[in-house]
Amino acid sequence: MIYLKEIMLFLGLLLISCHSSALEFKQVQTSESTVTFDYKQMGVPLNGKFNKFSAQVAFDPAKLATAQARLDIEVASIDTGSADGDDAVVGKLWFNAKSFPAASFISTGLKSLGGNRYEAMGKLSVKGKTLDVVAPVTFQANGNRGVFDGGFTIKRLDYAIGEGEWTDLGTVANEIPIKFHIVVNATPGKK
Repeated sequence: MIYLKEIMLFLGLLLISCHSSALEFKQVQTSESTVTFDYKQMGVPLNGKFNKFSAQVAFDPAKLATAQARLDIEVASIDTGSADGDDAVVGKLWFNAKSFPAASFISTGLKSLGGNRYEAMGKLSVKGKTLDVVAPVTFQANGNRGVFDGGFTIKRLDYAIGEGEWTDLGTVANEIPIKFHIVVNATPGKK
């Protein structure tokens, strides 16, 4: 009888310790993360990236209702693969980086699609305009390390990215796919 009680007590403590050591992924590893984009210029597919951004994430797979994410991008850190292109797109007709130095995504919800697939809803603010976006996201965990991969497509003219002569969609396409790869480390979560 005593032996059975000891086993039950041990199993109970094991369950409690497993529950209290749930992981919350929130330490973003910016140096291992990327924000990239694709675009077409005169029908030619090109890509680029943003070199400077910050991200905050709070994600516990067992508590989706409390998940939060924020991504702030320094638009002047854009890398189109061409110095002339970089100089042009930070100017007033494109990102107007002097007046609007950052673009941001702030999550408003996260929905499970099953397995490691999710749908992140949020607000994307670029050049003073804020619109709703939905991003399919995958999350892969390996111990206390996790990776979010996802993306969404914006229409650049919705944000006035490319004004004046640059509204010609034959020169630069309207659809701009944006992709993110965010690496996070976990900390023990609270019960």
